Amino acid sequence: MSLITKRTPQFPGSIYIQSPTSADDVTTSLPPLQTLIRRSTSEEGFDEEMIMRALEIRRRVTAEIFKEEMRRKGKFGITYSTNVVEHLPDFIDFVMIKAAALKQLPEFERQSFNVRARAVIEDSTVVKFIRWLKHNRLSYPKIAKLICMSKGNLESIRPIAEWLKTIHVRSEFLGVVLLKSGETILERSREELDEIVDYLESNGVRREWMGYVMRRCPQLLSYNIDELKSRVEFYVGMGINKNDFGTMVYSYSRALGYYTLDEMNEKVNYLKEFGLNHEEVGRLLAFKPQLMGCSIEERWKPLVKFLYYLGVTRDGMRRMLTIKPMVFCVDMEDTIMPKVRFFQDIGIRDDAIGNMLVRFPPLLTYSLHKKIRRVVVFLMTQGGVRESDIGKIIALAPELLGCNVAHKLEVNVKFFLSLNIRPRQLGEMIADFPTLLRYNIDILRPKYKYLRRTMVRPLTDVIEYPRFFSYSLEDRIVPRHKIMVENRVNFKLRYMLGCSDEEFRRKVKDKVEKRKQFESGNRCQQLTDSDIEDGSLEEENVGDHEPDHSGIMDQEFSDYDDLEEDEFDFSGT
Repeated sequence: MSLITKRTPQFPGSIYIQSPTSADDVTTSLPPLQTLIRRSTSEEGFDEEMIMRALEIRRRVTAEIFKEEMRRKGKFGITYSTNVVEHLPDFIDFVMIKAAALKQLPEFERQSFNVRARAVIEDSTVVKFIRWLKHNRLSYPKIAKLICMSKGNLESIRPIAEWLKTIHVRSEFLGVVLLKSGETILERSREELDEIVDYLESNGVRREWMGYVMRRCPQLLSYNIDELKSRVEFYVGMGINKNDFGTMVYSYSRALGYYTLDEMNEKVNYLKEFGLNHEEVGRLLAFKPQLMGCSIEERWKPLVKFLYYLGVTRDGMRRMLTIKPMVFCVDMEDTIMPKVRFFQDIGIRDDAIGNMLVRFPPLLTYSLHKKIRRVVVFLMTQGGVRESDIGKIIALAPELLGCNVAHKLEVNVKFFLSLNIRPRQLGEMIADFPTLLRYNIDILRPKYKYLRRTMVRPLTDVIEYPRFFSYSLEDRIVPRHKIMVENRVNFKLRYMLGCSDEEFRRKVKDKVEKRKQFESGNRCQQLTDSDIEDGSLEEENVGDHEPDHSGIMDQEFSDYDDLEEDEFDFSGT
């Protein structure tokens, strides 16, 4: 036993761990400081570096004590304890300072640093608090941030968290709300927080929406009541009523609490440059509050320049903004420009693309690969549309790109093919009247039956004039057909339907007069004076000499007498 050297007395956090070489002098185990700390040129630099090294060692000792307390008192695993402590540098410093301050108290005067640090951790109840936060589904990074944000006053967090639950904030979002609302929320009384919620509820935000609203925009809880009122008045002053305001806040809570009033005023003034007045901007923001989240410099101005390049005027942009405000919220490089390039590739001119966007602004919000390209491919493969016509069709009827292929376009194509219309003919019909495929079958079928059975028209008539399906059966087709039958006249579908009522009546009147003139004979036969004097003029039998025009209508409809019976087969319709 005499050969065993004595160990150097150690204190918690000591950096000297060697055993002495002499059994009588333990000081021989103390290595020279120069070997541990690189001495600076000045004595002041040397002292500062030594202090920082000592603090770092003491901090590591405190972290190990904290981990031990979490494993022993909180029953946490080694990995979880290590992860939490690694995210708590500020709280570790707080414990270290408090433990050093306890040295001044008589009961801790002779206690080691480890005992004092353990006492600070127990008095703060931080281990139990971590267990409670974990029970509320907070991740360890959020737990660590909350503990550091509390600055040692952990008891201030629990009442706020319990209050958030009363306004329907779910447990998994407590950490998000507490962290993003800032440190000021921990200093708020429950009465102040209730005042904020009551004011929002009085302006149309429902009580059951509060949890969702606060989760989306926790900054609302950091404002005082006067600042919150000024923000609410900003929108109410634009004519937004309570119902619309509540829906707007629920839809996009950040529009109310995330941006500064200067930013909000700047965006409203920019929207007015499109020709909108104050109330119209209010209605626009109530419908699409996400506009407040768009940057003027990064999103709106580049989009406006690009639309000008496509020939879209300010009025056109105003129409796009009012019909589909979402267009001004999407990314131009990733969403808009690929669609424009696709339209150019199928043969649509730039000015025609601009007209398309103004006519049908939702076009820019559709998926290029899942929606637009799929419709174009269907029209060319199943609809019989030629490649040279596809650009014209899309330019004239961009609404086709919004139709569902399976439930709309395919159903209509099958209907027309069931009428014995060949795919190539159908493609020509679509090119002549692109909106043909947008009508419901329940509207197309009665018109086709009336055309074939009552009007006794051939299938070629509707192939030549597919716009026939766009006219109202009760208000235009049936009345005008009756007028034609009553007056024994006949027109092609184009001239029968493609004119106003006054012009149609004039056409019927002119046709009737011409028929009467033809039926009256209009022989222009001159009677000689000699025939009159000699009485040699014989009475003429008008019925024998006048041409037989009683079958004019039969002759005019003779083209339809040879219709085969199978042309009236509606089994496929």
